[in-house]
Amino acid sequence: MIQMRNVSFCYEEGKENGVHNISLDIPKGQCILLTGESGCGKTTLTRLINGLVPHFYSGTLTGEVFIAGQELEKWSLDELSTKVGSVFQNPRSQFFNLDTTGEIAFGCENLGWSRKKIHERIQKTIENLKIDHLMNKDIFSLSGGEKQMVAIASGYAMNPDIFVLDEPSANLDTLATQHLKQLLSCLKAEGKTIIIAEHRLYYLREIADSVLYMKNGYIVEQWTDKEFSHLPEEERLKRGLRSYDLKMLSVDHKTQRPAVDDSFSVENLSVCYKGRDPVLKGITCQASTGEIIAVIGHNGRGKSTFARCLCGLVRESAGSILYQGKRMSYKTRSGKIYLVMQDSNYQLFSDSVEGELALSTKDENVHRKHLTDWLLKKLSLEELKERHPMTLSGGQKQRLAIAAGIVQDADVMILDEPTSGLDFENMQRVKEIMKMIKQEGKRAFIITHDYEFLLATCDRVLEIDNGKIKKNYPVNEQNLSQLQRFFLQTTEMV
Repeated sequence: MIQMRNVSFCYEEGKENGVHNISLDIPKGQCILLTGESGCGKTTLTRLINGLVPHFYSGTLTGEVFIAGQELEKWSLDELSTKVGSVFQNPRSQFFNLDTTGEIAFGCENLGWSRKKIHERIQKTIENLKIDHLMNKDIFSLSGGEKQMVAIASGYAMNPDIFVLDEPSANLDTLATQHLKQLLSCLKAEGKTIIIAEHRLYYLREIADSVLYMKNGYIVEQWTDKEFSHLPEEERLKRGLRSYDLKMLSVDHKTQRPAVDDSFSVENLSVCYKGRDPVLKGITCQASTGEIIAVIGHNGRGKSTFARCLCGLVRESAGSILYQGKRMSYKTRSGKIYLVMQDSNYQLFSDSVEGELALSTKDENVHRKHLTDWLLKKLSLEELKERHPMTLSGGQKQRLAIAAGIVQDADVMILDEPTSGLDFENMQRVKEIMKMIKQEGKRAFIITHDYEFLLATCDRVLEIDNGKIKKNYPVNEQNLSQLQRFFLQTTEMV
């Protein structure tokens, strides 16, 4: 189905890392997992399959690429799109309609199909992918996982033989990831060829036929699914790869549990948007000095509203937030509580990385200067300090936003999915920053669907369900079964 012979591609002016000397044979019906650290060439390899290289991204291409028996250069981009369906990490970047049904029909309409054929194909897509609940909805009112399903469905409707997915699980919760796994199983059962570039690997276990490990633009190792599942942990960690089996993970015993105090507390907090049912209903909790708290729960259950209310972006309808025994109004929280958004584009304002940290610095003392320099180095931003923040990658922007919160000297940090789309090495960087926050006596709430990161970083778990705290317990070996029930059984649902 896909053949590559000694393929190399270098982007024009070297704007991105390319690939070198790639030779591949991907048979029809195979699922291929591409993995490796950020910038290793995974995305470029997917672009060679869906035709974005060289039709959209210019550069120097050598070697031979054959898609369905035809040379890549002989495919026009519109013709190739009928053969290869693409799903990007951010599905919003590929939407053309405001409603879900129109979006799924859009590709078929572009192919000039008859109204009857389009209707039949949409019905088949709804039935096979089990997405009837997503039809006729405002596309921008959907959760991240639902948008991803619509993106897959819009490609599926055109009935391509090949699917290319670039980090499709990056922004998904456990339920949405499980649904993605089921969709991929469905595609594979139909004989579709699937190529997935991913950092989060566990959900592809027993779906992937081959795992290709890339480094510096080269494919350096290849395993079958069975071989990769038996790769010793030390070998996996040496390559900087995420876990392939969440059941094998355990709690980080080196984490020091903080002493309990009530210097920051939330009491009977409720939020109700106008004309809607309450989103939060009587939330009560505490955060001790040096404590890292994981906030978990499925999409739409109140986690983001909780975070926005804590930092003053949303006003509570009842209850209070107390700091050192004094009630904090929502207007005064910005100096003490800092939110790192999942999409950092909304909170970067300067024209340089270094300038962004200067904006957040309250004073110019020596300690602040040393802290700024240390953060730039620790977060691998030192060489980028003169770059405009909007030219950074998603992971780099996120690390810059975290650094801005630390130099602002906020006592409470809130991080919304800080490891989404991050490889193992960058996840470790965020983990080290969390350790520093603990050592400085700060507190942090981390909204996360990342089980691996949670076990390595967090002291306690708040599970929010239907606007209430359903469970509140420390992260330790005794409570590991509770976490497994939430993360593992959810991801293994049929």
